[in-house]
Amino acid sequence: MAVARAKSRKADEANNPSSQVLRFGADKPLILEAGVKLAPFQIAYETYGELNADKSNAVLICHALTGDQYVASTNPVTGKPGWWEVLIGPGKIIDTNRFFVISPNVIGSCLGSTGPASTNPATGKPYGLDLPIITIRDMVRAQAMLVDHFGIDQLFCVIGGSMGGMQVLEWTSTYPDRVFSALPMATGTRHSAQNIAFYEAGRQAVMADPNWRGGKYIEAGVRPEKGLAVARMIAHITYLSEVALHRKFGRNLQDRQKLTFSFDADFQIESYLRHQGMTFVDRFDANSYLYLSRAMDYFDMAADHDGQLAAAFKNTKTRFCVVSFTSDWHFPTEESRALVHALNASGAPVSFVEIETDRGHDAFLLDEPELFSAIGGFVASAARAKGLA
Repeated sequence: MAVARAKSRKADEANNPSSQVLRFGADKPLILEAGVKLAPFQIAYETYGELNADKSNAVLICHALTGDQYVASTNPVTGKPGWWEVLIGPGKIIDTNRFFVISPNVIGSCLGSTGPASTNPATGKPYGLDLPIITIRDMVRAQAMLVDHFGIDQLFCVIGGSMGGMQVLEWTSTYPDRVFSALPMATGTRHSAQNIAFYEAGRQAVMADPNWRGGKYIEAGVRPEKGLAVARMIAHITYLSEVALHRKFGRNLQDRQKLTFSFDADFQIESYLRHQGMTFVDRFDANSYLYLSRAMDYFDMAADHDGQLAAAFKNTKTRFCVVSFTSDWHFPTEESRALVHALNASGAPVSFVEIETDRGHDAFLLDEPELFSAIGGFVASAARAKGLA
């Protein structure tokens, strides 16, 4: 295996990312839950701060479905700041003067970790749908191989929201001795039937686009932009709350004084969703959207332990802080409470914070003072217990 950094921002981000990348050869396959080996494969990642002498100050950041490794640095595709720069950096809540932050791009995504847009070495063409189905556990196994590369036996903290929170929970279940503290936010131990339904509608929108070409659109030199934009619009609705939508948009018209009696974007909310959809297609791969949304659908911690959720955390010594948001109907608070009850039953040390906000599921990505206070307090307490204070 080898570490490399791409030199040009114009590089093929799926294969040669602008971030750091760790490549594993045929002798180091990733064993997938689908029952096959993925090799060779690679993991793209970013790091911030310095690893201390005893390698005890590492924080792993797990991103959500459409996130990436650029948690606190400029995204080379969009040119935008890191998606959690408000939280991570020198002197910030996750202080990179104290902690060594590792932020990997998940397997199955499209910004440098092996995914459907990556080149299949067997054919010289993009994997497309020839890539085996990826699960949350597969993502975490690959991340563990990255952590091993740094020689880190135990992570100080693993943090993530939504699909990132699923990864946090999988880390604590699969590698309980390797996680000192865990901060899963706006997440659950499984995808609900409603969530599966919304994601299936999005996948069908992608696959119904004539430019999808059975997943081989890259070879054809086209993109299923309309289908992916609709998928993003559907998902984005679930990330918001009705109260926030009403406060921000209501039934206000978009750049007009009266209805056009057409299918134009008469309302501001229509224009907003169309904008969200079209900007998304410029930064994300359609097949990756299919794979990662499917990974979330397949996630079910209780089912993996004979229906006993508490068994997933048996004998864990990890310190937990579970965070939910009152207006999150994508992963409502009752799902976080079920997780807390399971952790209590397993004897895990756990605190629970429900944050009052009308900003919906996406609140974990926004500037929420109460959230930052909870994260800061938990991290400080865990650091004292770990001897890092």
